[in-house]
Amino acid sequence: MTDGDTVGRLIVDIDDCFSHYEGMARLLAKGEPGIVCQIVTSDRSDSCKLQAIPLAWLEEGQTVLLGRENISAKYPDISFPETADVEMEKQGDTLKVSWKSSVGTRGSAFLKRSDGGSPSDLKPIATVKTWDTFKEFALGQSPGKYVFRGQPEAFKLRTAFHRSHRKDLVRYTVKDIPVAHRLLTARTRHIFDLSRPDEQGAFWNLLQHHGYPTPLLDWTYSPFVAAFFAYRRRQGANSPSDMVRIFAFDKDQWESDFNQIQAINFADIHFSFLEALAIENPRAIPQQALSTLANTDDIESYIRFRESEKGKTYLYAIDLPASSRREIMIELSFMGITAGSLFPGLDGACEDLRGRMFHQQ
Repeated sequence: MTDGDTVGRLIVDIDDCFSHYEGMARLLAKGEPGIVCQIVTSDRSDSCKLQAIPLAWLEEGQTVLLGRENISAKYPDISFPETADVEMEKQGDTLKVSWKSSVGTRGSAFLKRSDGGSPSDLKPIATVKTWDTFKEFALGQSPGKYVFRGQPEAFKLRTAFHRSHRKDLVRYTVKDIPVAHRLLTARTRHIFDLSRPDEQGAFWNLLQHHGYPTPLLDWTYSPFVAAFFAYRRRQGANSPSDMVRIFAFDKDQWESDFNQIQAINFADIHFSFLEALAIENPRAIPQQALSTLANTDDIESYIRFRESEKGKTYLYAIDLPASSRREIMIELSFMGITAGSLFPGLDGACEDLRGRMFHQQ
């Protein structure tokens, strides 16, 4: 939160560009237009003073930037500045930010650095600790109410984009995605039209499924497909306490309680479901796949905040013994859940055969 002439939420997404820092800041206040500016420092020192930074504006709840003339026409009773002077100082994991606009308005904030890489403090369901109790839990849920995600360890939910230590999604969208689109178009039969939101989502989903970092997370409607992904890359267990993690998320309730936003640039912090077009993505149907879109590094903390706000629980964790891998993978194969079925093509078929003929503990 900020202090000054405007009280609201200040979000600063900064990338370390080796020689300097670069990113975007947005100040969002209830009932008022949002303010957006670009931050580019001259070096990597812990403090900086930036003069006359141009400002852009957002209508409340919108993600399209407006210039001063356009926003002034919509709000004729408000004096909108053209620029602001900004001072920033890094103090450990806290960033102190203060500013003064060209019309004399002021503000300040202390921002705590997000830490999506810290250990998860989400407690697993105490009554679901074995494969048999997991099957009982899974089969007891209404189809489609929950979605599931399997991970080989109990680390936090975090997108591949944020695991890369990048934070500025505007830079990612404006610079990285066009390069990927230009180079990968030679390898796709379909030419994705990134000016259309549905095709942009499909392109990002394709990148996600082939290992390119995106702000998406993969989920599945099937708890057993999620179990396959939890155990798939697990290389055995070093102790009885080694666990894999399966998340269960109440999609129905989350979508009922919160708007699902299909944008990341300039949007308020959100975690939204995305069921993208499966263009050139034959894995989507066998994996019963869908995605979530996140513009925050620490997804679990954001979900906890929303849970405390609503007095509800949306996200659950189930930890199963890593040592059970062999028997669980065999049972999943009897269900028809194998690398060969989930990954159509030669790679999936070879992984399936390897699993059958070279048993992994």
